Amino acid sequence: MLAYRHAFHAGNHADVLKHTVLGMVLRYMNQKDKPYRLVDTHAGAGGYSLEGQYATKKGEFEQGIARLWGRDDLPGPVADYVAAVRQFNPDGKLRQYPGSPAFAQMLLRAQDQLRLFELHNTDHRILQSFLGETKNVEIYNADGFDGLKGQVPPSSRRAAVLMDPSYEGHGDYGRVIASLREALLRFVDGVYMVWYPQVQKLEAAQLPRRLEGLAPKGWLHVRLTVQVPDAQGFGLAGSGMFILNPPYTLHDELLALLPYLVDVLGQYDDANYLLEQKAA
Repeated sequence: MLAYRHAFHAGNHADVLKHTVLGMVLRYMNQKDKPYRLVDTHAGAGGYSLEGQYATKKGEFEQGIARLWGRDDLPGPVADYVAAVRQFNPDGKLRQYPGSPAFAQMLLRAQDQLRLFELHNTDHRILQSFLGETKNVEIYNADGFDGLKGQVPPSSRRAAVLMDPSYEGHGDYGRVIASLREALLRFVDGVYMVWYPQVQKLEAAQLPRRLEGLAPKGWLHVRLTVQVPDAQGFGLAGSGMFILNPPYTLHDELLALLPYLVDVLGQYDDANYLLEQKAA
């Protein structure tokens, strides 16, 4: 797990989906004045160079944010997402990509709290230098799966959680379930967002159905499939977001923009999306 660096994948099609959904959820939560806490269990470095050796090794951002960068027909939530990336690139050139903590910092209000966990020592140091002095932000060089239970419920009784581990080994799938089960026992009313990769692993295919069993108050599942795996069955075909206790507006907003993302990000004729939900 500690070998994983998100810098190799920053700005790819999976980040487009993850960060668009994150922005939609946070904007919904901002509609109420009452403060809330956002917990990011696998925060990464907070920002990434798209000109460095990591991002350019495979150029994954070229099939993600770069396909949206120059377009003038972006649907509302996608336009908001691209605008946030532009805010991270004030000279107008796509050189840097904000991680989830940066997207959150752009959207959270003065009264809201941000709690960031990052176990990789180098990424933690970068994150600390980026946001460590920011009011209402706390950064932990610790395991976010374990740390989540100490963060919910917050005193405001409003919280959102983003969980997006690397899933490099087999253990992360089980730890997602265990960590969320414990968090829900402590705070059933939180909004829990789980990102997962669409890869040819049984655990990945089973994860959404396992998450359904944890959601007593409803869930939403969105998946974006943009490419086929290679001949050996490797590669990221797409990714999904599973949201427990989703905003009631999220389904219809996603339904309006997913065909656009399939059209723009799809790399083969059968690119597609899945959107399903169960109300409370």
